[in-house]
Amino acid sequence: MIKGILAAEEALASRVAHTFRTYPRQITAAIAALLLSAGGGAFAVASLGPDASELPVQQVFEAVKPLAFADQVEALDTHGFTLFRTEITRSSDTAEALLRRLGIADDAAAAFVRGNAEARMALLGRAGRTVTAEATEHNALQKLSARWMPDGDGGFKRLVIEKVGGSFSARTEADALTPGTRLASGIVRSSLFAATDDARIPDAVASQLADIFSGDVDFRALRKGDRFAVVYETFDADGQTLRTGRVLSAEFESNGKLHQALWFQEPGQKGGYYRPSGDSLRRAYLNFPVEFTRVSSGFAMRMHPILNSWRQHNGIDYAAPTGTAVRTVGDGTVEFAGTQNGYGNIVIVNHRNNQQTAYAHLSRIDVKAGQTVTQGQTLGAVGSTGWATGPHLHFEFRINGEYHDPSTIAQQDGGAPISAAARPAFERLALATRTELAAAFSVVQASAD
Repeated sequence: MIKGILAAEEALASRVAHTFRTYPRQITAAIAALLLSAGGGAFAVASLGPDASELPVQQVFEAVKPLAFADQVEALDTHGFTLFRTEITRSSDTAEALLRRLGIADDAAAAFVRGNAEARMALLGRAGRTVTAEATEHNALQKLSARWMPDGDGGFKRLVIEKVGGSFSARTEADALTPGTRLASGIVRSSLFAATDDARIPDAVASQLADIFSGDVDFRALRKGDRFAVVYETFDADGQTLRTGRVLSAEFESNGKLHQALWFQEPGQKGGYYRPSGDSLRRAYLNFPVEFTRVSSGFAMRMHPILNSWRQHNGIDYAAPTGTAVRTVGDGTVEFAGTQNGYGNIVIVNHRNNQQTAYAHLSRIDVKAGQTVTQGQTLGAVGSTGWATGPHLHFEFRINGEYHDPSTIAQQDGGAPISAAARPAFERLALATRTELAAAFSVVQASAD
């Protein structure tokens, strides 16, 4: 029931976001008119009516007799009701375990899921698929729907199990995802990712938020009370989001300073994020080559874990599970992709101005020497090859062959401002963005109050 309410809230937020983006000027004018008229009306009533403190107060008591419990039960038995529940499949699921989490106590339904090849392939051993069940008041299954996105397909598939005439049947349907947008906001109490989790913002969106403001906000030194708002793309199946897309606009207030960004693409140009002034937020490099990780060893002198000697650590180590995607922090060309001594599997990328980045100890390599790569593109995966005591990424930044602290890499600008020709269209989008983000911020402010 709660998940159904949350889904309805997301649908409403998506509709509000679409309306703001489509009619920014009209909505702004309407809000202003409403505020003015509300203020005038309040003034007129206050001026002509008596003082509220002088009005008489009267208490009214009325006995109310509730319907007898037996009558309530009889009404439910007569008319019946349907229970709706939603769950996410787990790799360890059996038919009984999945139905139990859905609140279903139906041996015949469990037997059907186990025995039907279509249902078994779609539900069992498949983690992360959204499943919705409709059950009777006696927890017997009426209908079950599972939705997922096949690899390399822009749409989604839907498995439907229904009870018709006392027996179950199953069918698989193909359908198109519905694009939408969602407003979300949050307040930092400990870390950015804890705050985005509280706001039910997916990790992929939180990571984009960190990348967008990487040159303006030090996410390692956030303060309690810092706040943010974001508008992002969603792709929905039957009213539930199966995946998210690009962040369309965002706002981050940190240490009393407000930072804003919106996505804009000039005709024939590569899109990017800009400040409302039209200045580009694009940096030559991303802050981190691995998403959702922590620094396990910085750019400093340290005791080498294998050689047992005190020496300079020429990069930053990011602890992450084996298989975690490693991305290039900037545009460039792959100089080397292979194995080198203590580095193990390593990829070296050449960038502008004789700058290089290196990504070592990889469990796999997804690029080859001479290949052109773009910022954010996957190069390989975290591993523990070479002289590594555990799974992590060793990341280096070099200029003219000399090692530099990689933590300073995101400070270099990399984009041009909006052109004069695109300025009118950009201004219209910026107006819509301000309205959207104001709406999102009002929600987080209301929850804080």
